[in-house]
Amino acid sequence: MEFANGKSLTFEQAVELMFKKLGDFKIMALASSVDNHVMVRNVSCLFYDGKIWFKTDKNFRKTQQLYQNPNVAMCWSGVSVEGTARNTGLVVDEPGRRFEALYKKYLWGSYNRYSHEDTEILIEVTPTFVEIWDTSEENYAFQIFIHFDTKTVEYKQYDNTDRT
Repeated sequence: MEFANGKSLTFEQAVELMFKKLGDFKIMALASSVDNHVMVRNVSCLFYDGKIWFKTDKNFRKTQQLYQNPNVAMCWSGVSVEGTARNTGLVVDEPGRRFEALYKKYLWGSYNRYSHEDTEILIEVTPTFVEIWDTSEENYAFQIFIHFDTKTVEYKQYDNTDRT
């Protein structure tokens, strides 16, 4: 893919850019739907192994919705992710307990208030499509579309206005 100012951006570079923008953790909006009923709520997310991870109580409405339809959309500040959610089991049963350690490190307040070992499950979201809105050094708006199924990237300049 040809990127702004003649730079090229591979699929791997685009994915790296996405995770760089997201950082180590973010509070993201999570949208899910069952029977044409759409819900959106914030979830505390961590990012590792090319996935988005969050914990939730197995008895919550959103969890019941994810069981019926694992297709989700998530958003934070110009990064929109479509993907598939999967319940990986109890947070405390994750091999190596990586999520728990990172959650304690980055989201201690939430960890301290909302940790219930017997009902907290770990949800893994595998991205399938990502849209990133950004601006170039010349202050032109553009979009990057990352297609995970075909491992391709599209670039679309939004603003063609001459800035000279």
